[in-house]
Amino acid sequence: MNRSDSNTTLFHLRSLPRWTWAGLLLGCASLLATGCLTSDAPDPNQVQTWGRRGLGDGRFQKPRAIALDADQNLYIVDMTGRVQVFDTNGQLLRQWRTPEVKNGKPCGLSISNDQKLMVCDTHYHRVLFYDLDGTLLESRTIGGTHGRGPEEFGFVTDIVQDSSGNYYVAEYGDYDRIQKFDAAGNYLFEWGGHGSEPGQFLRPQGLAIDSNDQLWVADASNHRIQVFDATGDTAKVVKLFGTPGREKGELNYPYNLFFDDQGDLYVCEFGNHRLQKFTTDGHSLGTWGSPGRKTGQLHQPWAACLDAKGMIHVLDSYNHRVQQFYWNDGFVPDDR
Repeated sequence: MNRSDSNTTLFHLRSLPRWTWAGLLLGCASLLATGCLTSDAPDPNQVQTWGRRGLGDGRFQKPRAIALDADQNLYIVDMTGRVQVFDTNGQLLRQWRTPEVKNGKPCGLSISNDQKLMVCDTHYHRVLFYDLDGTLLESRTIGGTHGRGPEEFGFVTDIVQDSSGNYYVAEYGDYDRIQKFDAAGNYLFEWGGHGSEPGQFLRPQGLAIDSNDQLWVADASNHRIQVFDATGDTAKVVKLFGTPGREKGELNYPYNLFFDDQGDLYVCEFGNHRLQKFTTDGHSLGTWGSPGRKTGQLHQPWAACLDAKGMIHVLDSYNHRVQQFYWNDGFVPDDR
């Protein structure tokens, strides 16, 4: 429509009698009331937030890790050492505390294949296992001794389990490495070391397992992602990508990562205050978030997860809240 057509249409609309305008407005209101102009599908552009700073129920002090169980309940641990369990609407269901917090607080959570909550009790050099009601399963604890030997740990950051039940535990501090354990918790082997060469780490903060049982590592202080085939008795570097920076495709302290059902990778960047989406070959598909305190902005996010409905839940850690949204083309500025 050109400008003259537009002006003509506007003139005709303005020429309508008042009773016609009233009828049009009433008709629009009726359509909205009956749902004809609405949909049961969630608005992909809507961002929801819940939680605020505090020590009370449902409040947070810098939430640091999040996990999702098979019933779509969210488990969140913060700087108080408290695990709070919520439904995906932010309704508090239950809570408990880890046994000790004097030395420091947990910074990693995962759900095991048999639906137990695995808590990386970072400063106590161990992984704790819980029933989902908060019952501690002491017999399943991995580690507990500070050191560089097998089954000893520095600061434990994350744990994941592959399809065969093997566990992979990341740590940093005295010795940046990953240790592999079998399904019964027996030590198998380790790899890594403090450095920036392929296969070395500077704070391996987050782990994820893909559909081929490859281990993906958020190598935080190297500002990169490393991928390993550790299904045998050694670990081999499959690929790595990422360079330090703030542009699309670059990374700044990647702390956490997860996959969607299409196999695309999402990386939570603590330093860039955003999430970034990648193909498995390391091509960036866009970013979500920017520094700030408004809705849709982030302040040093630690972790995120994806539920069965496709909603992303991100820990906006230094804003002491959770933000929820659906990643869609409106958030992704380029095509695959």
